Amino acid sequence: MQTTLKPTIVFSILLFISTLTSYTTLHAQEEKFVVVLDAGHGGGDSGNVGNGHSEKNIALKITLEVGKELEKNPDIKVIYTRKTDVFIALHERANIANRADADLFVSIHCNAHSSQASGTETFVLGEKNTGRNFEVAKRENEVIFKEENYEENYAGFDPSSPESTIAIGIEQEVYIEQSIVLARKIEDNFVNNAKRKSRGLKQASLLVIRNTYMPSVLVEVGFLTNNSEGNYLNTKAGQSKMASAIKAAITDYKKELDQNVGSHILHVEAETMKEVEETPRVIEGVIFKVQIAASSRDLEAKSYNFKGLADISREKTGQIYKYFSGKTSDYNKVKQLQNEAKLAGYSGAFIVAYKDDKKIDVADALKSDSN
Repeated sequence: MQTTLKPTIVFSILLFISTLTSYTTLHAQEEKFVVVLDAGHGGGDSGNVGNGHSEKNIALKITLEVGKELEKNPDIKVIYTRKTDVFIALHERANIANRADADLFVSIHCNAHSSQASGTETFVLGEKNTGRNFEVAKRENEVIFKEENYEENYAGFDPSSPESTIAIGIEQEVYIEQSIVLARKIEDNFVNNAKRKSRGLKQASLLVIRNTYMPSVLVEVGFLTNNSEGNYLNTKAGQSKMASAIKAAITDYKKELDQNVGSHILHVEAETMKEVEETPRVIEGVIFKVQIAASSRDLEAKSYNFKGLADISREKTGQIYKYFSGKTSDYNKVKQLQNEAKLAGYSGAFIVAYKDDKKIDVADALKSDSN
């Protein structure tokens, strides 16, 4: 079997890839560079309330300030997933960016921890999730068939063909690389301009950026649970400083794109990336779960009933059904599952522990940790 692609197919793929990698910049030059700003949480989802501060409010204020500054640039169009205290589902936040054919998606949050941890973090999609982005891009690209002269405009690109699949796969790598470039600029600005501590650039499975098909980042501007940092982020001066750093990174990113039309932009060294995989903390004989809901309604313990969360289970106590996500003896793993549940909209999700099929306090479970 001949494994090499025919010259005409190779040419079509390369031409399509060139169109994809330069389209964002060309689109920005011919029209406007579209930035979607996403203020985390909102409405009934308050986010974290470390030290009595409100993540949803602080994230919104910083987001609006970033947008206000960006809108001063006539070449930039800003779209907000929310401008008021309302709840927007995670998938809809991504849909807003996808429908706008945005050039960037930036989601802004505040962090929390049980300790006095501090510092900023900027996340990009972990490589293990690129397949999901690929499927979104493939599905959305099928709308080209509704356009006139799509054969001419897209050089014979067919979203369902194996050859074009290769093209989109390569483009997904470009999205991640460009996300890394922006994330690096944001963290550098936090350190150099805002004079804040940086915890670095990281990769993780975060639902809000998993379904976008453009460069996307999630920014944690600091820990509300840290006494000093929480107070700083709750001030207008602190919010303006963080917004200014994010705005500067975005405009610098755009400027760099404008200077690299049709070429492969910046390379980020692998060692600057940190995959968020904590060392396992297995507690022998203990099972941890995340309680996500309690209701009198008897729902089937299926993922589709609970916003796509995995490994759903339930138990009945009196007339109340309690619903859980996950099942693990690894405490660090269950903390990640708790975070995923909160990102999915279950802001009150909490960890529970069982030993010998009996519920015990999580604190007691951790005391038995021999590590």
